[in-house]
Amino acid sequence: MSGNGTTAGDDPLQTAVWRLRSRACWADAAALLPPDTPAAALQRASLLVERCLYTEQGWQEAEDALRVAEALAHSDDERGAAACERGYLAYAATVLAVRDRADEARAALGRAAALIPPGAERRALLDFRRGLLAENLTRSPQAARAAYRRAHAGATAHSDPLLLSFTWRHLAGLALREGELAEARHGFAESLRIREELGYLVGTAPALVSLADTETEPEASRLREEARRLFRLLGGVPTWLARVLTPLPPAAGATA
Repeated sequence: MSGNGTTAGDDPLQTAVWRLRSRACWADAAALLPPDTPAAALQRASLLVERCLYTEQGWQEAEDALRVAEALAHSDDERGAAACERGYLAYAATVLAVRDRADEARAALGRAAALIPPGAERRALLDFRRGLLAENLTRSPQAARAAYRRAHAGATAHSDPLLLSFTWRHLAGLALREGELAEARHGFAESLRIREELGYLVGTAPALVSLADTETEPEASRLREEARRLFRLLGGVPTWLARVLTPLPPAAGATA
């Protein structure tokens, strides 16, 4: 969940990986990376873990890639990053009701926090993922907000626009739950803006749907229809969005 490959001047390999990742081609992106160095093994694992969250498939491939990354990790930073991915995979399995791995998720992210110091570049992503656990597993919105704000500050400090799009989105989601409509609309709009600027297609449909929840008609319907178009374009990814993007009812007198 970093912005690798999204800025001019990045190396061709990372640019190719980013383009595939942003179009929901995680396995193809991972195949470009050699699995024999700590950095590449970690990035491969990260891509395949992300695929699980978006497609609800590929769990074994992600586990295998993660074990390779864990075996190759030697520094505290590398071990912390691998633990962060381990926690994220366990979180994904739990939140998508594949298997309850909540305890594993908490333990792995706690281990990552012990290895990645505050202020380090990887800490922002870790803080964000700890926020996800607080929001969706522990059901503690106050703890989630604090974690998202730390992640937001870290992503700003380390110039990670993609992570910023996630922190904007989740802070806005908490604001919406509390009835802060203007704050929520602003956060969702910022998240969508960043994703469109980066060309992060796989994350654009969810951003459109979230923003639609804060808008009135006809803008809300326009945003949801654009989300449906992207959802179909990417072959029904992210899969969980299908539960939100129900088809529009047929107009009066319409035929099949």
